[in-house]
Amino acid sequence: MTKMNMLQAINNALITAMSGDEKVMVFGEDVGHFGGVFRATSNLQHQFGKGRCFNTPLTEQGIIGFANGLASQGSVPVAEIQFGDYIFPAFDQIVNETAKFRYRSGGQFTCGTLTIRTPYGGGIAGGLYHSQSPEAFFAHIPGMKIVIPRNPYQAKGLLLASIRDDNPVLFMEPKRLYRASVGDVPEDDYELPLGKAEVVRKGEHITLLAWGAQVEVIEKAAEMAENDGISCEIIDLRSILPWDAQTVSESVRKTGRLLINHEAPQTGGFASEISATVQERCFLYLESPITRVCGLDTPYPLAHEKEYMPDRLKTYEAIKRCVNF
Repeated sequence: MTKMNMLQAINNALITAMSGDEKVMVFGEDVGHFGGVFRATSNLQHQFGKGRCFNTPLTEQGIIGFANGLASQGSVPVAEIQFGDYIFPAFDQIVNETAKFRYRSGGQFTCGTLTIRTPYGGGIAGGLYHSQSPEAFFAHIPGMKIVIPRNPYQAKGLLLASIRDDNPVLFMEPKRLYRASVGDVPEDDYELPLGKAEVVRKGEHITLLAWGAQVEVIEKAAEMAENDGISCEIIDLRSILPWDAQTVSESVRKTGRLLINHEAPQTGGFASEISATVQERCFLYLESPITRVCGLDTPYPLAHEKEYMPDRLKTYEAIKRCVNF
């Protein structure tokens, strides 16, 4: 084991994947000699050459179109979109080509080897265009997988599994954890399962569900609730698409309550899909309405970021309302 932050774990995963498979290549804006705007691709060009780690023009649609072509011809592209906020120019390529190529060609061609990495989320005073959480837009696209890690160990294992998966994967990295989250990471090659949630902590009275950086938030809220005698079960969803409805439902049948926390605005957020599914599966077990603690329904603010965020205090108050319903 080696102490790594999340950026180092991602870099280590890319080195592991590129060392093990010469078809793996990394490209995007400034990922070459510069090592990426956050340095996640540091030294990859030096180690593997300009043919396997290189810069692209500033055109997100072009990056993903290029990646689709490489994937369909047998390469294993790992394309970086510099910020999740910039991914929307590539929306057409991802929705209509990346996700559908296998189906429109009757299985003759596929973009299944493509992994798209992108940092997302707020908490760094980045304002409207460097703070959004767009996972729900892409959760509506059959043919894709969406994966989000919460710490360095998860980041390496899930990224390696994403690169080697037989489906295109959108790998979303919570950038406020890039250097803030540090933990033990195996130097060896390992993978973590996609589509499988992790029960981080067992509890009795309420299930708390989140992903990415918000897992730390619900853990802190659970610690506050514990002082009130409330036992919280904590689940990290890890994969948004497909998401592990079975693990979540089993937990809710036990606790009778569910709180979902995500950073994106509440209306149309992925918590809405989870709420509907759990309500269908667990209606007779529910002791209180399913509760969402989410970002506000407003463009991401610069001056009032703290007010926007679904923090531990908002979560703690919501836990008490659920338990005392």
